[in-house]
Amino acid sequence: MNRQHLIEIASGKRQPDLVLKHGKIIQVLTGEILTGDIALCDGIIAGVGCYEGPNAVDLEGKYVSPGFINAHCHVESSMALPEIYCREELRYGVTTVITDPHEIANVAGKAGIQFMLDRSENLPIHYYVQVPSCVPATPFEHAGSILKAEDLAEFLSYPRVTGLGEMMDAKGVVQCRPDVMEKLELFKGKVLDGHLPSAPQEMLQPYAAAGIATDHESVTFGEARDKLRAGMAVLVREGSGSRNLEAIVKGVVEEGLDTAHLAFCTDDKHLLDIHKEGTIRHNIQMAIGLGMNPVTAYQLATINAARIYGLDGIGAIAPGYRADLVILDDLEKVTVRDVYFGGKPVRELCMTPEMPPVQESVRHSVCLPPLDKKSLALPDQEQYPVIQMVENQIITQKTIVSKGEAHGMLEDGRLLKIAVVERHHATGHIGVGLLSRYGLQNGAIATTVAHDSHNLILVGDNDRDMLAAAEELNRVQGGYTLVRGGKVLATLELPIGGLMSEKGLGQLTENIQEMTRIAYSMGVNDKMDPFIALSFLALPVIPEIRITDMGTVEVE
Repeated sequence: MNRQHLIEIASGKRQPDLVLKHGKIIQVLTGEILTGDIALCDGIIAGVGCYEGPNAVDLEGKYVSPGFINAHCHVESSMALPEIYCREELRYGVTTVITDPHEIANVAGKAGIQFMLDRSENLPIHYYVQVPSCVPATPFEHAGSILKAEDLAEFLSYPRVTGLGEMMDAKGVVQCRPDVMEKLELFKGKVLDGHLPSAPQEMLQPYAAAGIATDHESVTFGEARDKLRAGMAVLVREGSGSRNLEAIVKGVVEEGLDTAHLAFCTDDKHLLDIHKEGTIRHNIQMAIGLGMNPVTAYQLATINAARIYGLDGIGAIAPGYRADLVILDDLEKVTVRDVYFGGKPVRELCMTPEMPPVQESVRHSVCLPPLDKKSLALPDQEQYPVIQMVENQIITQKTIVSKGEAHGMLEDGRLLKIAVVERHHATGHIGVGLLSRYGLQNGAIATTVAHDSHNLILVGDNDRDMLAAAEELNRVQGGYTLVRGGKVLATLELPIGGLMSEKGLGQLTENIQEMTRIAYSMGVNDKMDPFIALSFLALPVIPEIRITDMGTVEVE
């Protein structure tokens, strides 16, 4: 930034590089909509008001917003490489993402984090990283790697590292366990992300006292309000698997709650959903539709997120701020006409720069033990807990059935068998349990996208198809597969950590659409994403009940 040039342009003594004229400026700093021009210099806003210059674009009264900020996301959950993912974010107005690469870290450790940092280095987007705090998430599972404080310390010097990723070990925080405290102290002065579903009061207060600054796990308005009262920023999530925005925004609007500590995020969202509707633009549109003041919704999407993460110089339209701008045809529909990043139209930037081949350190991650029908046998016990899925949420509910009921319900299709197989080191750890409300019939579905340790999840109504699905994903080194009658119907190959594809946008979205169509034709409940819903069943930090490679876990 040339400070003198900015001053001279702002005062009318020098011509700007570019003037965006006659715009309706969404002034998120004051909650107003103003009419005027925006003068740009070296990718920075020099002034807002009345400006002239030889390079001018007449906006003809279109709305101008600061670039949107996705306050918490896992790029790997899109199944696309960073350069593909970010192209879609930019297309819909997101110019800043705050990412937590704990998916790839659970598979490949430090090499996985480094891979995501390297891969995003020169992309035309602000790509910030919260270093994963919990790899693995709990002691009730086996991941591909274990990261201690000394491993995370290596990333502190990176300018794009903004803090510590979501601290899922709430119990470790409350108990002041030494390894957890060491990580919190290491990132003192940076943003500490939280992860506290349900927010029980006996845990919320000490958790907030630890300096945890944010949380994205609120499912209800009451839960979000409790976290706000505890001094935490609430990241309102609307992704593919967890859709929490409606409940929270309705409560905020009805109670007239202050919104300064609210921001929008997606957490986990499939590339197909991003391609259809975007991420943060979709959140803004939904919030306005639920009665939120439009400018307030844009504040959640911009300046609020910037302030929560201490990102100076982005998130507003004012002198000295980055010229990251979104031109909109419609304020409430959030119809994106054009996007500027650093004062340049995104369409003129290299959206997918030449990238090096994916290195071997994040490949060849599926290593299964020998499997047979005995591997998939239920443990011999008198009663079994059943994991009941919940539509449009990643939370689950628990019921109990007797041994006789379990076998009868498996026979008539009311229950499915679910197995989680440790897939990183062929240890032979296998957890087998029961699942309801997924809807699958006459077949099996398998995935190596299994938050957060990303072991192999198998679900089916017969062992033959489940074993065939495991064999297929071992062959392709990760992904999704659908099997019926011992035959593979379709497979989406995700050879990068068992999580991501090297395919381009068109081919990848086409494959996801086809896989989703087949899954629904196999009876999967159409009120849930067939694969994202499945992928969270192995995450033992979300209530009420999960299953890992060590068996069924009652989270609460």
